[in-house]
Amino acid sequence: MISGRVLSTEKETVDFATVYLKGTSYGGTTNHEGIYHLNAPAGNYTLIVSAVGYKTVEKAVVLTAGSRVKQNLTITPETQQLDEVTIVSTGVSRVKRSPFNAVAVDTKELQNTTKNLSDALTKAPGMKLRESGGVGSDMQLMLDGFSGKHVKVFIDGVPQEGVGSSFGLNNIPVNFADRIEVYKGVVPVGFGTDAIGGVINIVTNKKRRRWFLDASYSYGSFNTHKSYVNFGQTFKNGFTYEINAFQNYSDNDYHIYAPVENFETGQINRNKKERVKRFNDTFHNEAIIGKVGILDKSWADRLMLGFTYSNMYQDIQTGVRQTIVYGQKHRKGHSLMPSLEYGKRNLFTKGLDVVLTANYNKNLTTNVDTATYKYNWLGDKKLMNSPGEQSYQHSEANNNNWNGTFTANYRLGRMHTFTFNHVLNAFSRSNTSLLAKEAVSDAIAKETRKNISGLSYRLMPSEHWNLSVFGKYYNQYVAGPIATNTNQDNYERTTRSVSSMGYGAAGTYFILPGLQAKLSYEKAFRLPTIEEMFGDEDLEMGDIGIKPENSDNANFNLSYTRSFGKHSIYVEGGLVYRNTKDYIQRNIADLSGGKYAATYINYGKVLTKGFNISARYSFARWVSVGGNFTQMNVRDNMKKSISSNADNLGYGERMPNLPYMFADSDVTFYWRNLGQKGNTLTVTYDNQYLHGFSYYSDFLGSNKGDYEVPSQFSHNLALSYSLKNGRYNVSFECRNFTDEKLYDNFSLQKAGRAFYGKVRVYFGN
Repeated sequence: MISGRVLSTEKETVDFATVYLKGTSYGGTTNHEGIYHLNAPAGNYTLIVSAVGYKTVEKAVVLTAGSRVKQNLTITPETQQLDEVTIVSTGVSRVKRSPFNAVAVDTKELQNTTKNLSDALTKAPGMKLRESGGVGSDMQLMLDGFSGKHVKVFIDGVPQEGVGSSFGLNNIPVNFADRIEVYKGVVPVGFGTDAIGGVINIVTNKKRRRWFLDASYSYGSFNTHKSYVNFGQTFKNGFTYEINAFQNYSDNDYHIYAPVENFETGQINRNKKERVKRFNDTFHNEAIIGKVGILDKSWADRLMLGFTYSNMYQDIQTGVRQTIVYGQKHRKGHSLMPSLEYGKRNLFTKGLDVVLTANYNKNLTTNVDTATYKYNWLGDKKLMNSPGEQSYQHSEANNNNWNGTFTANYRLGRMHTFTFNHVLNAFSRSNTSLLAKEAVSDAIAKETRKNISGLSYRLMPSEHWNLSVFGKYYNQYVAGPIATNTNQDNYERTTRSVSSMGYGAAGTYFILPGLQAKLSYEKAFRLPTIEEMFGDEDLEMGDIGIKPENSDNANFNLSYTRSFGKHSIYVEGGLVYRNTKDYIQRNIADLSGGKYAATYINYGKVLTKGFNISARYSFARWVSVGGNFTQMNVRDNMKKSISSNADNLGYGERMPNLPYMFADSDVTFYWRNLGQKGNTLTVTYDNQYLHGFSYYSDFLGSNKGDYEVPSQFSHNLALSYSLKNGRYNVSFECRNFTDEKLYDNFSLQKAGRAFYGKVRVYFGN
């Protein structure tokens, strides 16, 4: 037997850390006191201790027959660690001592699949991914009833506003992340954000590794190619470098059912849907991220200079409704982003930790819509009287985005922690039309500047409970063109500035070992985004006068975690309350010629109440099974119409075009040392259920027609075989193997049955 206790460098107990003997099936987790016990045959081993948020530790040990070895270990928190994350079982785990309602998605079990980061997020309770099509299509993440701009995305604590679609979560492979943290509703000050729905933080692997190489390639249905390579090295003197590159390509030429326009009659029979093949939907993107810097110096734990280049091309097959089809419309763009990251624990004095980041992102996006033909779903084309399938244009949007973050944590003894955070984000866009022989630029640029400051205090008198209180200051400056007449042919520059104060509190209490309650409240504000104010210069129309949202957010969560012998269980349930004013709603606007675009308005008042339940069980290292169920009531809370003083007929009804009930489950089996020692066969089955919802408000009754997203239940199967402890890997996937008709948005059908294969190699130490 070998046993011992695992502590952090802060002398804190690390419970539920993973402890195992390298290359064997002997392993377990530490209990709530950080103590572990392992039984194994006599021999020489390497003992490995890992916990998400901490650097992995390896220790050589010798076990002698009939004797007991005691081995205590100390592990070091990673820089930028927000709160300890415990690994309970495969998949989703609880962010433990944090009083905020948060979970962490462990991506390690997904790294042999072809999933991207947005796919991985669907394992988190309350999370729903909404896509308008195949690879590279427009994507929205929905979290506890809020979606799109309500949910903010970070990578290693750095906000990802303005990075462009080529670096969206549905275009980044899952191998890019070590884990994904999801903070639901009330958000810690350390992120310095104006999210109402929550925060998604992509955490990359920052463990010090002498050298490593992770490379993969996959091919699948619809001529889909994906590749990924990540390699780097850290020298004894602390000098380090890392290169990360990936690409995606797909024709997206899957079959759908859609009404076809008859060019002879000019009619579209919406009740007759034919099986047709998408033909103008190619997407590809490429990205390379390079970092170089210094680690573990007296003046810096981490100092990194980085540079990111990304490129994308996207054919646009359809608009916001599938009755419209485009044959030549497309978009392309590229982005350049230098960055700086600095982190130091115990700067100047013990207990003062500082993190500073800065980046500049220059993004150039070109929209091309110059075709002289109109297309239908059969690929037939008809000459039009004037060019432009949706809106005649060949334009460049030159976006410049500056971002800086500063976070300071000061620990005063064991009980008290103060956190200060400030985020500065500045954006400008200039538009240029390339239709004429000489380029014509808009006379008035579009600009925003956002400052958010936060201060929090955390009291942690014991391991059993802690409490945080915080305040946030929001300020936004906006400048841009506004029409001075109804013909919208004359514009002048207008400016406005808004500021608000938010506040909140969060607490957690361990009722019993493993049984934890969390309660949090926040008076939160969300400032309008670039797209909501300025649009995307194509299918999205902005409104410079749109007001910030404000919301009273409350969360209650109860979770239970226990390991006994080879068994581990994890159960949690959460209640959600959001009372939102000046709710920003995305609507569909009718344009001339039967065309559509998206618009944004301040709807007024929306009330959200709901709950989600999550459970997971694992037996030893052989099987893991779990699932999530979410139900959210997002209701219209406006008694009077926003356009008049008349009664609002939709009062109390569900907000349209929002999923309100969905679930998922999965089961994974492991056959270890299959074929030879160190080889593992993994088989995973998972499914997703989505209950039907309406595109229009329920008060319209039978007048809604068929404007509904139907209930759907999809199934996926994945098989992976790893050799030599994960050095060589091959996997095969079948997605939607029952070939269900899948929709996330009304009438925009996603792919049917699809097959993918992947090979991956990993070297390193």
